[in-house]
Amino acid sequence: MKQNDEIEIILNKVESLETLGEVLVVKTDKDLNRDTSVKQEAQVESREQSNINNMTMNIETKMEINIGKHISDMICLMDGRVIVVEECGKVNLLTSNGKLEKQVPISGDAVSVTQINQNTIAITYPSEKTIKIFNMDNETVTKVITLDKDCYGLAFSNNSLVVGLNRDEICMLDLEGNTLKSIQVQSKSSLPFHLVNCNDRIIYSDYVGNAVYCVDGSGKQIWDYKEDLKGPRGLCTDTYGNMIVADSSSSRIIVISKDGQNSKVLINEEEGLENPRCICLKHNESSGYICELFGRYLAKFNLSSG
Repeated sequence: MKQNDEIEIILNKVESLETLGEVLVVKTDKDLNRDTSVKQEAQVESREQSNINNMTMNIETKMEINIGKHISDMICLMDGRVIVVEECGKVNLLTSNGKLEKQVPISGDAVSVTQINQNTIAITYPSEKTIKIFNMDNETVTKVITLDKDCYGLAFSNNSLVVGLNRDEICMLDLEGNTLKSIQVQSKSSLPFHLVNCNDRIIYSDYVGNAVYCVDGSGKQIWDYKEDLKGPRGLCTDTYGNMIVADSSSSRIIVISKDGQNSKVLINEEEGLENPRCICLKHNESSGYICELFGRYLAKFNLSSG
């Protein structure tokens, strides 16, 4: 191997260099027009949630509960148990198999219930114009929120309570009872029994007007659904934001797409469903319960998206 002498000469010259040149930076101001608007079209989720035609529901079992009174509300607790509220009556705690565990020891005539955390629920008492916050572990009322109007439907989301106060008003409160916002809504029903708060949207049923409405936090209507409904009552949402409605007078369960544009009948009277008043999904699951209007049975169902 023979080394080229030119390489050694080049290396010697490089070592003797003190500078390789100059770097000149020129700075100029330029206006940038950036698009900061939020696009209305959802991305992957929209394709999944909009395809409600693939959604199916089947009744796994019907469990007699024989409460024997009109039911106004029902929720699935995080631990799998179920709370069924008699209309202006008692609050019943049931096992996941529909067995009466006990009546929650709170005085007054309850109407609606929601869960705040693992151990805490909140219940409306319209005749007292109060919301009572109840600890399930030590069975005590930890706070009473007093309102200036009768209170009915109740939901909890994003650390705030959403409560229907009368025919045309829904109010948002913090857990101390401070009013965060009050919005005006439309409804032909005298009492807003059923509502949910999902992704900064409030959805409520109007059983007299045969409609389901979706509004934003300012009360602006996003959509309404009035197609072929007969006495819509209880509501719940699936993981994609689609609304599942207990259409009481027609004895059907109907799913309405997240944008309010499409619907599908999931179960009807021919499949053994009668007078569904309330519906709820288990926490982070695709199964849940339907409660009959007169408190005779719970129907346990499974929900599939195809």
